[in-house]
Amino acid sequence: MPWIQVKIDIHPAQTDSIEELLLASGACAVTLEDGEDHPIYEPDRGTTPLWTRTQLTGLFDASADMQAIIPNIEERYLALSGNPLPAHRVEILEDKDWERAWMDNFHPMLFGKRLWICPSWKEPEDPDAVNLMLDPGLAFGTGTHPTTALCLAWLDAQDMSDKVVVDYGCGSGILGIAALLLGAKRVIGVDNDPQALEASRENTRRNNIAEERFEIYLPGEAPDVEADIMIANILAQPLISLSPTLASMTKQGGLLVLSGILEQQASEVSERYSEWFDMDPSEQKEEWMRLSGTKR
Repeated sequence: MPWIQVKIDIHPAQTDSIEELLLASGACAVTLEDGEDHPIYEPDRGTTPLWTRTQLTGLFDASADMQAIIPNIEERYLALSGNPLPAHRVEILEDKDWERAWMDNFHPMLFGKRLWICPSWKEPEDPDAVNLMLDPGLAFGTGTHPTTALCLAWLDAQDMSDKVVVDYGCGSGILGIAALLLGAKRVIGVDNDPQALEASRENTRRNNIAEERFEIYLPGEAPDVEADIMIANILAQPLISLSPTLASMTKQGGLLVLSGILEQQASEVSERYSEWFDMDPSEQKEEWMRLSGTKR
């Protein structure tokens, strides 16, 4: 079953109130993890100590409308505590603990005919292929999730020579870096998570790509650009909200590829983007869809 997770960096005193808000908002489960590297040794009897910096994660069904849920949680938490909700991010959940699975079991994967995604701790199977060396770190995007795989296969099938690409919601940087390795001239990556921006920068360096070719920005800070190719692998509701922005950043005749969309959400997203784009037939992998089109 596909899932979305909300990660919130909290102080232990905030745990109960935020956990209750997440559960009341439809979270199926809430977990607590160490937000840094502070071990807890044997606690006193009857106590449940938490780390000084704790990461609280709420798990939601992927069809949940996070565009409505998050503002509601923010409003209710402000009313309860008088303080804004701590730093948080919403992301698609990989199908398992991929950081651990990669270290133990992962082998390079081929997408399309040319593009290999290789864990940074293993040698490529074909040194002469287009090899993207990746360490996902703290950001979504390993190639294992269907949404990312659909976008990688699409990129491999395109002529990327000298193209300007926008990767909106760049995560680990996997799609933007793939575009550059396949021949793109310049990529503008945008993400609202500072950890994702750092992962994108690190993976850019890992692939020996000059940092000025992969420009990385928070939303609202990206330069005015008319992209030859617009990529957005996020979630259906943000894609709908962002449609005027993504359309305005795509040149006439430019290509669009969208993912992070469940099967039952595809028609609504496609209809929204058809205001600006001639949409292609959709592609599906498991429960997830990829939409693409050409700007009129």
